Amino acid sequence: MSELANLLDIARRAAAVAGEIIMPLYASGTSVELKADRTPVTAADRNAELAIREFLARECPTHGILGEEFGESPGDGRHRWILDPIDGTKSFIHHVPLFGTLIALERDGVPVVGVIACHAAGDSASAAAGMGAYLNGESIRVSAVHRIEDATLSMTSYARTAAIHPKGFAALVSRCGLARAWGDCYGYLMVAAGRAEIMLDPEMSIWDAAALYPVITEAGGGFSQWDGTPGVGSSVVATNGLLHEAVLAALREDQDA
Repeated sequence: MSELANLLDIARRAAAVAGEIIMPLYASGTSVELKADRTPVTAADRNAELAIREFLARECPTHGILGEEFGESPGDGRHRWILDPIDGTKSFIHHVPLFGTLIALERDGVPVVGVIACHAAGDSASAAAGMGAYLNGESIRVSAVHRIEDATLSMTSYARTAAIHPKGFAALVSRCGLARAWGDCYGYLMVAAGRAEIMLDPEMSIWDAAALYPVITEAGGGFSQWDGTPGVGSSVVATNGLLHEAVLAALREDQDA
């Protein structure tokens, strides 16, 4: 097994470890607290991240780890795991099965392994650089839709996206064949699997975005920030690739206004 294949296997197993913590609490319910930024956090978020950290410390003891709930643990300087134990905590709290665990591995600052594990939905997408993308172990590819008018667009929040980029967002929504808010990481899984063509988030932290990059790009899709800058940053536009420039052109209406 190649090094990257082994690291992808470790990432998939780490996501499974998180699922074993998360799903019983999803079924039974758990208390909710608000963090300083007013976003919710639960025992499932915290306990799942701790479990992932313990697992990775055993499997990859020289690697650094950055997690949403417990910050950064330095490593060898080349390899860093990036963790979001529950992406979509609001969905988790409301028993909407579109949340997931995000696990990425950066090498020299670039995400080369990614897992999107949507435990409640029963779908797990994963990828490693140069190895393609997979859904539940089967190879996946983005859709071949080449007209925005035939595209399905998803986003995490209509209200937030429209408030931050009103003109560009309105221009894009008005052209798309279908617009929905199948949000958080599940929307990116849909793009990678060819179930949707466009997924948007105008504000992202690195633990929200890092795992998405390998999955989308290895499935043949396009991945950038809203201004078109390639790679992982503070916002995400993910597409089937064929529509990427047209999507960015619509979103630029805010800058051009």
